Amino acid sequence: MEAPMRKAVHRSSGQSVENQRLSIGQMIKNNMRSSSMVIALILIMLLFQVLTGGILLRPLNITNLILQNSYILVLAVGMMLVIITGHIDLSVGSVAAFVGALAGILMVQHHASVWLTMLICLLLGALIGAWQGFWVAYVKIPSFIVTLAGMLLFRGLTMVILEGQSIAPFPKTFQNMSSGFLPDVFHGGEIHLFTIVIGVAASLLFIVLEWRKRNSQKKYGFAVNPAPMFALKLAAIAAVIMIFTYILATYEGIPTILVILAALIIAYSFVANRTVVGRHIYAIGGNEKAAQLSGIKTKRVTFWVFVNMGVLAALSGLIFAARLNAATPKAGNLFELDAIAACFIGGASAYGGVGTIGGAIIGGLVMGVMNNGMSLLGLGIDWQQAIKGLVLLIAVAFDIYNKNKAS
Repeated sequence: MEAPMRKAVHRSSGQSVENQRLSIGQMIKNNMRSSSMVIALILIMLLFQVLTGGILLRPLNITNLILQNSYILVLAVGMMLVIITGHIDLSVGSVAAFVGALAGILMVQHHASVWLTMLICLLLGALIGAWQGFWVAYVKIPSFIVTLAGMLLFRGLTMVILEGQSIAPFPKTFQNMSSGFLPDVFHGGEIHLFTIVIGVAASLLFIVLEWRKRNSQKKYGFAVNPAPMFALKLAAIAAVIMIFTYILATYEGIPTILVILAALIIAYSFVANRTVVGRHIYAIGGNEKAAQLSGIKTKRVTFWVFVNMGVLAALSGLIFAARLNAATPKAGNLFELDAIAACFIGGASAYGGVGTIGGAIIGGLVMGVMNNGMSLLGLGIDWQQAIKGLVLLIAVAFDIYNKNKAS
């Protein structure tokens, strides 16, 4: 009697071990699929690090990467919400140029206050977004047509108010928004100690938040990664944060624009994932008619998504003007295409209802690293455009393949 029982126990324990192995293997596959664009970004960075002889990851170049792509990443955050709702915005580059031109006229020609000018420009961006959102949400004109008209309208208005000329220079306070750095309150000398402290604090905060999230998932019976895999993930991401902040600390520290970007990413990720408004945005993109029947005010949500895009386009225009230290008629050229490409590379669906703020940032970094790497290699703009187009197509095809395989 005892022998059969021992065999049964042995068999059941063997099956549980096998099931655990299968679950661990499945979790690894799922993590690989969900992180496919992160892996692609790492591989692209390693490739250009080798091809450029180690220049890509030097502190100066890392800082330049952040400064050069900040305005595209700001646009990508807003564009992701627009795409999730099932729409598109082709006007953001022209809106950015128009707002930058207005900022130049107010600050350089009329000597207006920097903060007052920025407030006026952001309000103007909101009005432009409201104008376009009205036609899309309430008149039901396709967003492609409305924003194409906006692209032509605001590009023309930019040339009209600038009279075909550039306006420069901007006040130093305004320039610091895009080219300034956080001061080292600890006066560390060659190493920017305040940046190291921020890196340590960010790593600890990430570990605490992930630990609380895991405990909450376990409490409610959700599947979680095995403890060794969870610890490895925490260690890897904390190490990346510390290495990144150390690289910045060996140059000038954390750029001011990186703080603005981090605040936007945290705020919009919270709205998209943790609020009723975020759930409504995803619901509209998934099935607008079903969302409307369930009581969601689809027109109002769509309207405010475009208002938000207008504000972020204005902020992007201010950042670009501050970095260039000039308002020019050609500013914002092709910004909309870079922002849209960043979203689709980052996992957005052309049909709406799918995408994350983090994905948009990853997609924008992929485009930025490619631009920077190819420039360091001396490739002309013609080859850069061709290669970026191919990478966009391959990246999206790879992501769709992984999603189809997972389903």
